[in-house]
Amino acid sequence: MSETEDRLSPASGAVVTPGRSSEGAVPAPGQGRAALGFAAVALFVAAANLRPAIAAVSPLVDRIRADLDLSATAVSLLTTIPTLAMGLGAPLAASVGRRWGLQRGVLLGLTVVALATAARGLGGATWLQLCCAAVVGTGIAISQTLLPAVVKTRFADRAGLVTGIYTAGLGLGGAVAAGASAPLADAIDSWPGALASWAILAVAGMVLWTAAKGQLRLADIDGPKGPATTGLPWSSALAWRITAISAGNSALYYCELAWIAPLLHDDGGLSEARAGFMLTVMISIQVVAMLGVPVLLGERADKRFGLTVTTVLTAVGFLGFGFSPGTGTWLWVLAMGIGHGGLFTLVLTLPVSASRDAAQAGRFAAMAFFVGYGCAALAPVVVGALRDTTGEYQQAFGLLAALTVLMLWPIARLSPRQIEKAQALR
Repeated sequence: MSETEDRLSPASGAVVTPGRSSEGAVPAPGQGRAALGFAAVALFVAAANLRPAIAAVSPLVDRIRADLDLSATAVSLLTTIPTLAMGLGAPLAASVGRRWGLQRGVLLGLTVVALATAARGLGGATWLQLCCAAVVGTGIAISQTLLPAVVKTRFADRAGLVTGIYTAGLGLGGAVAAGASAPLADAIDSWPGALASWAILAVAGMVLWTAAKGQLRLADIDGPKGPATTGLPWSSALAWRITAISAGNSALYYCELAWIAPLLHDDGGLSEARAGFMLTVMISIQVVAMLGVPVLLGERADKRFGLTVTTVLTAVGFLGFGFSPGTGTWLWVLAMGIGHGGLFTLVLTLPVSASRDAAQAGRFAAMAFFVGYGCAALAPVVVGALRDTTGEYQQAFGLLAALTVLMLWPIARLSPRQIEKAQALR
């Protein structure tokens, strides 16, 4: 490699270009806990903006369908389109990071989220809402792709703790949006206005991210190198197992955000506000589980036990919601909250725990991300189509439970011996 080429900072994994300082790749010895804490808060608030634009739609689905005269399949596009944009936008995020750096790249993503979310308040036309959804997904893709690099760069010696903070921000942002959107729409008598109101949170994230510039010290650090689909381990059986688990996990998550609240309203007999509240409680339990379950189960060398337990609990939750939404609802909320909250974080650790080095971990993660969001984008549409065909959610949620159970097959093939054997073939 010549001296004029980009170099990878060994301390952080961030790309440092010639002539640009690598300062900030690891925390400065003299920097106090207060500065680190403020930087972590900025990261948390930035992450909290990556789910409200999607989660806010779910408790408003029935009134959106009525106002726009949409089928369940069509209204599911409000979840599918931003999710698909999140996957397809990953190469753009890599380019933004290389051109503008991590600090400005994340800020640009938050700005796009804020503007597109605010534009939802301009009216209830279907084309406008779908266009805004696509742009929101692109903004999320930019920030979401760059924030893990921020964790590696700025919090190298606290990566586990800060990853938990980052993941909790994702979950909490979705929880608040799911619970507050229906009451907000009632208060202002406008579902487009309720969707647009989450631009305020994005603006707060922009302000805090800018204010923490000195503490984050990312101004001279570039983003991840290389487009998202280059050099991926397509021929690796181990990579495909990880990708299959990640794809299933993503598909289940976005189906939860899109359809649990409408199911509880239509089949469970709850009001829109009550259904949104139940979704908020479930996501809040997931946030706690995202932090707690990995501590209890995630440190084992053999990840199969934790993955299996949380997968089974998630399957129980889907079956309960699908076949008994009005009875035992709190039990299904608890099962889905603990199960999928824990599963979500455990799945995120697989590219690291199953790889031999940081470079391979990055390739595993990129492949799982690219394929996973494609699957996640399709799943809510399938649920909507089944809802249109059958008039209820039983078959759709039964299918989701079956998908969850199928994840146990690749999980069973992740023993330490099988991982070591797969690594030896590379």
